[in-house]
Amino acid sequence: MTSSTLTRGAATWALLSLAVGSFGIGMTEFVVMGLLPNIAQDLLPASWAASPEDAIAQAGWLITLYALGVVVGAPTIAGSVAKYPRHRVMIGLALALTAFNALTFLLPTFELVAASRFLAGLPHGAFFGIGALVAADVLGPGNRAKGVAFVLTGLTVANVVGVPLGTFLGQQVGWRAAFVVVAAIFALATLLIGLFVPAHEGEPGRTLRAELGVFRVGQVWLALGVGAIGFGGFFAVYSYVASVVTEVAGSPEWVVPLILVVMGLGMTIGNLIGGHLADVDLKRTLIGGLIALAIVQTLLALTAQWIWAVGLFVFATGLVASALSPTIQTRLMDVAGDNQSIAAALNHSALNIGNSVGAFLGGMVIAAGWGYVAPAWVGVLLAFGGLGLAVLSLALERRREPVLA
Repeated sequence: MTSSTLTRGAATWALLSLAVGSFGIGMTEFVVMGLLPNIAQDLLPASWAASPEDAIAQAGWLITLYALGVVVGAPTIAGSVAKYPRHRVMIGLALALTAFNALTFLLPTFELVAASRFLAGLPHGAFFGIGALVAADVLGPGNRAKGVAFVLTGLTVANVVGVPLGTFLGQQVGWRAAFVVVAAIFALATLLIGLFVPAHEGEPGRTLRAELGVFRVGQVWLALGVGAIGFGGFFAVYSYVASVVTEVAGSPEWVVPLILVVMGLGMTIGNLIGGHLADVDLKRTLIGGLIALAIVQTLLALTAQWIWAVGLFVFATGLVASALSPTIQTRLMDVAGDNQSIAAALNHSALNIGNSVGAFLGGMVIAAGWGYVAPAWVGVLLAFGGLGLAVLSLALERRREPVLA
């Protein structure tokens, strides 16, 4: 049975199967952020004893290396497998995610765990990119952004349920327990994809070389820049939110999972809104979203000493950032021409460059002694950088439209 002949119930099961995988990805990517102090204390005991701030900044490399894995894996894997049946590719990617996340809880040292995080990031972008193409086909024409948003729904729900519960479990039992749960979720996703995602042909004529031709398109680079720089602001905040809650707002550790639930709710709502708004007016959604991201992070930085304000503006940050995610991905697919498989995956390279940059710069300003609020100011600057690239991209597009008419 192909996607075009699916009953409504079968289509729902297919989409839910993909969403379980994206739930696992959301959990493995973001649960580290709430457990950075626990991981630093366990894997870097000497550094922790000397300076908890330095140890947490060093543990932030786990976030950076995962993000770099996404950056490397998204274009190479998606481009290499474009010619193969997509349902089989999705099973292979889910299996890889299961195995690499199992390594995270099995390996004993910081260096080996760091290597496992890089490996776990490799299938991330291809899973979302190819999964988005399958979901878009299931939903039918005119619903590309909604298809993208549906696959991303698992990721955002993970931030409401999986990440807070994983953070609480990691705080109570040990951080490795969170990754036992992650690996089990990916094993379930592998089973469900095998059972419910229908046969979905790839593009037999496509090669990695042909797919990489997308990098000759200037607008693709600008769209990638918008995601990498603009979204870096979100990750600068998210990466160190646990320390903002405990060290700046002065709240106990058990409040961290609650704040993560609040952010996850914002992300879930924002993802659904973003998919709708991008289908209505992608350009206004892109510009307005980046401006809003800068504003809410400014407000967070100014009010972080009050936990109620942290909750409010963390919610707003999650909402705005997640509204931007399907918008940026759809923009990439618009400017990529025939290179849809790699374009859909490249969005996740861009966002995880943002993850890497945000976590790295946030760690730098903390290690420099500027405090745990400093990453929010980094986020403001990065959001404005993304806005500048978006304005440039749309201006160049408007300049060329009369010529193409």
